[in-house]
Amino acid sequence: MSARERWPDGPMTLRARVVVTRPSFHLDLDLTVAPGEVVALLGPNGAGKTTALRALAGLTPVDDGHITLDGRPLHTLAAEDRPVGMVFQDYLLFPHLSALENVAFGPRCRGVGRARARRTALEWLRRVGLEEYAAVRPGRLSGGQAQRVALARALAAEPRLLLLDEPLAALDAHTRLEIRSRLRRHLADFDGATVLVTHDPLDAMVLADRLVVVENGTVVQEGAPAEVARRPRTDYVARLVGLNLHRGAGAGSQVAVGEVSFSVADPVEGPAFVAFSPSAVALYRTRPDGSPRNLWQAVIEGMERHGDNVRVHLEGPLPVAADVTPAAVAELGLTPGQPIWVSVKATETHAYPA
Repeated sequence: MSARERWPDGPMTLRARVVVTRPSFHLDLDLTVAPGEVVALLGPNGAGKTTALRALAGLTPVDDGHITLDGRPLHTLAAEDRPVGMVFQDYLLFPHLSALENVAFGPRCRGVGRARARRTALEWLRRVGLEEYAAVRPGRLSGGQAQRVALARALAAEPRLLLLDEPLAALDAHTRLEIRSRLRRHLADFDGATVLVTHDPLDAMVLADRLVVVENGTVVQEGAPAEVARRPRTDYVARLVGLNLHRGAGAGSQVAVGEVSFSVADPVEGPAFVAFSPSAVALYRTRPDGSPRNLWQAVIEGMERHGDNVRVHLEGPLPVAADVTPAAVAELGLTPGQPIWVSVKATETHAYPA
């Protein structure tokens, strides 16, 4: 039975438990992706994201678990028999083939005749805006053009599962902006399941319907991008979305975090997280007048440019990052090793159960 006969057209739900064990690494990942849904795998280097993607594609063997599309087993099949399209970080276009022949390669692998495969390839090049580059070989394409050819090649094979491994990582900032927008439109039109691996939080927030955060081979948080950004549950996620995050014990409108008792805007009971933006942190050379809440003394550990502002890293009873203007750095005379008073308004905090 051919791959096409085994895998009929139509949307399919991916359900997988991927277990891969290495001498110094263990991945155990549960993943469900609905038809038309884009799920982004996020995590630090070595977390297991690319290993999971390669296991779904059949390029890395699994030690346990299962991979199914609408109940049909995928994990028992060789990579070439899986209805999977994959876009690699470096695209892996065939250098000796034209753009048209690269895209036609996908349908040809599915048993489509040469003439029909070339017609399909030309249609996909038109869809990604590269019809006029059909005869051009990869060496003469820009990074953005090569990325679009790689995506067209993956989609031309009519996959039920699309896998994207850092598809925008090789692009410069300007090209990345354009291609991210194009990619979002193509993914919106794809009715199969899509799994995207990325280190870039903006790529994930813009392209994905749901985020799955992987650390040390396991899922530590998942949800809609807005929910993950609003309620990070690990230091990695907090850094990813640009928030300070601390864990403490909630008692109504107070959360005890080490030596600091935080007044918060959201009442919470029991184990709780407190999150706030670096821009919500105010710095003072001397203790401010009155009795402001959420006030403690810290020491400046270091400073760095952060966009148009300066990010000040503070150590003390509650290590935090603060974003201030260059003018504030000069006015306060901020220098590493300097003691400083730190304050965060209760209305600028977000507290939620841990």
